[in-house]
Amino acid sequence: MSLRLDWSNEQQKMDIPDSWIELLEQLLQLAAESEGVAEGDVSLTFTDDEQIHQLNLEYRGIDRPTDVLSFAMQEDGTEELDIIFEVESEEEADPISGMLGDIIISVETAKAQSEDYGHSLEREIGFLFVHGFLHLLGYDHQDDAAEAEMMGKQEAVLSLAGLAR
Repeated sequence: MSLRLDWSNEQQKMDIPDSWIELLEQLLQLAAESEGVAEGDVSLTFTDDEQIHQLNLEYRGIDRPTDVLSFAMQEDGTEELDIIFEVESEEEADPISGMLGDIIISVETAKAQSEDYGHSLEREIGFLFVHGFLHLLGYDHQDDAAEAEMMGKQEAVLSLAGLAR
């Protein structure tokens, strides 16, 4: 198995160019390599502010749209429900064992942020994707030190892909 990006477009505000998907696949490889991750699946969904607002409210209790949400499948959190699979033979694998998780990006918010920050929409989408990927691996930004570490990792990956500020 290797790293794989599965993506879908669930918004109607803009087309998703093939060049974005190629860039995101490159960023996935670079970010995973920098973190020592050799295999896994990442699901990416492009959405709009209305849909991400509903998800943000439902899963985080925050009543507003956001730029990116991540839902890790490999978390060790005590709040997660155990999923039990009946395995008939030792060769059968857990169907989600290779799934790292889901990343959801609002293209509306990404577009507004790219304009606010004065950089390309591709850079903003790339930034949000790498940010979401690091969340899937357990990184967070709850305090200044954790935020600085996460930002440093994001910028290093973006720089390798030619998306430095």
